[in-house]
Amino acid sequence: MGVKYMARRSKQEMQETRAAILASARKIFSQQGYGKTSMDDLTAQIGLTRGALYHHFSDKKALFEAVVDELDLEMDQRLQQQYESALDPWVGFQARCQLFLSMAQEQEIQRIILQDAPAVLLAEENKQQCVHSLQHILIELIRMKKIIDCDAEVLARFLHGSLTELAFWISKSDQQRLLQAQQSLTQILDRFVIV
Repeated sequence: MGVKYMARRSKQEMQETRAAILASARKIFSQQGYGKTSMDDLTAQIGLTRGALYHHFSDKKALFEAVVDELDLEMDQRLQQQYESALDPWVGFQARCQLFLSMAQEQEIQRIILQDAPAVLLAEENKQQCVHSLQHILIELIRMKKIIDCDAEVLARFLHGSLTELAFWISKSDQQRLLQAQQSLTQILDRFVIV
């Protein structure tokens, strides 16, 4: 019984250490960027030896990919919450897209998701939870006859790519670009509505 308890405790400690590493890495990658962050920076910030850090992540790229996955999932959860809080599914979908553009002004998202992730991770490695969520919502909107019948996967990828490009453009400027992008986005999305 004591051995099982110790094993569980060790597993919990490992999970806590991994979570601490990810939290510190997010902060450093957000502030310094991937290129300027070294494993020594990370070990100093976290208070671990290199060996302990490499026990959890094989290299800096693996750690960065875990940070991107975690941040991508959090973004998707925020976007999904925005969608689900609306009384009308189409209004919720539009609000979700608008929120994605607003997120481009957050430093962590600007640096990690918009700037470094496309440069560091190959397209097939850069998993995008948002694309899958968009596709699922679009399938539902088509089924409910809220929008025109179309290929939901293609439209999800088209919208995500467009939104990502707009978000990158917004992140490099002021509030005016965000307002311009949101206004244009509304006009484009309205074309999919079944009148």
